[in-house]
Amino acid sequence: MQSRTPAPRATGRPRSAAADAAILAATREALVELGWSKLTLGDVATRAGVAKTTLYRRWAGKNELVVDAVAELFDELRLPDRGTLAADIEGVVLQFAAILARPEAKSGLMAVVAESIRDDALRERIRESIVDRQKRLVLEGRARAQARGELPPETDPLEATRTVDLIFDMVAGAVVHRTLVSAEPADEEWVRNFTQVLLTGLAGTP
Repeated sequence: MQSRTPAPRATGRPRSAAADAAILAATREALVELGWSKLTLGDVATRAGVAKTTLYRRWAGKNELVVDAVAELFDELRLPDRGTLAADIEGVVLQFAAILARPEAKSGLMAVVAESIRDDALRERIRESIVDRQKRLVLEGRARAQARGELPPETDPLEATRTVDLIFDMVAGAVVHRTLVSAEPADEEWVRNFTQVLLTGLAGTP
C-alpha cells in the first residue's frame, strides 16, 4: 500500500482581515465619490492605506474587487422574526431595497452586471459571491415557516432546491427591477402588495 505525500503548504504572508475590510470599504467610498468609470485600484489602495501589490495579490482587477465590495453590503441582510412568513418577507425585502438605494450598491451592482454580459468568469463570481450567499435567507425563512406550520415540509430534495432558486429569483428580480430599472421606491405599501402576490399568486389578489 503506497503512502500519500502530503500536499505542500501554501507559502507567503497570510491575508489580513483588517486589510481586506479597509480595501472593500475604500472601494465603496470611491464608487460614491468617483463612480465606476473613474475608480482605479491605485486610488482604492491609497484610500485603504495599503500598497497596490496588496490589492493585486487579492483581486485580479476592478470588476472582481467591486463584486466583493458590493457582496459585503448584501451580507448585512438579516431575516427578521416578525411572527409570520408574510411579515418576515416584508422585513427582509425592505432591508434589501434599502441596500440597493445606497449609491455604492447601486453603481457597483449595475456596473458589474453590465460587464458580466461579456465575461463568464465575472458572472460566475457574482453568482457565487452575491446570489448563492443570499439564498441563505430563503432557506432560513422557509425552515422557520415550516416550524410554525405555515408551510408543509418538502419530500423531494431536488424540488426543494428548485423552489428556493425560484423564490430567490422572484424576490431579487422584482426588487432590483423596481429600484434600479424602474427607479421607483420599494416602500412599505409596495412591499406589502408584492408579498401578497408572492404568497397567494394572482388568483389571491384583489
